Amino acid sequence: MTATRVFLAGILGGIVMFIWSFIGHDVLELGEVGVQEIPNEQAVLSALQSSIGDKSGFYFFPGFGLGDNPSRDARKQAMAHMNEKLATNPSGILVYHPPGRQFQFGKLLGVEFVTELIAALLAVFLLAQTRIGSFAGRVGFVLVTGILVAIMTNVQYWNWYGFPGNYTAAYMLNEVIGFLCAGIVAALVLPKPT
Repeated sequence: MTATRVFLAGILGGIVMFIWSFIGHDVLELGEVGVQEIPNEQAVLSALQSSIGDKSGFYFFPGFGLGDNPSRDARKQAMAHMNEKLATNPSGILVYHPPGRQFQFGKLLGVEFVTELIAALLAVFLLAQTRIGSFAGRVGFVLVTGILVAIMTNVQYWNWYGFPGNYTAAYMLNEVIGFLCAGIVAALVLPKPT
């Protein structure tokens, strides 16, 4: 199997995956499932800005209340009392950026395209290392790769950070269908192994 055909299959698979991603997000609105706006947003934004200020970051709440660099014992003690905090406080995660950040759609779209292109290239490269000859087997190989990818991040975010189940399922579906599309392209472009 020539490296050129593997590369071509990966590039075309990445393009098809990106096109599907657009359809899934913008036409079928899978990217919107489970996403809501905060009620009384301005009051919340003002409170965030006055509390966090200009410290961009990934925040988990309620926190342990230990400050920076707590000892292992202090963390263990705080973990023992976490259920008490959760019983009386809201919980969640927050990715925070101070005012002034620009929404650069072109850059975000470019990063998304490159990410999907690399994922497709890697999946096709792995497929090329096998001796799978049937069309269904090749598509299935790339599809299983996509299922693995979808499970590893999305289920962990649902489990540890409490992402909504419908959001998680929609994102997993979007990724799996993207890999299915890339697998179909790869099965059509790659020559059968000898």
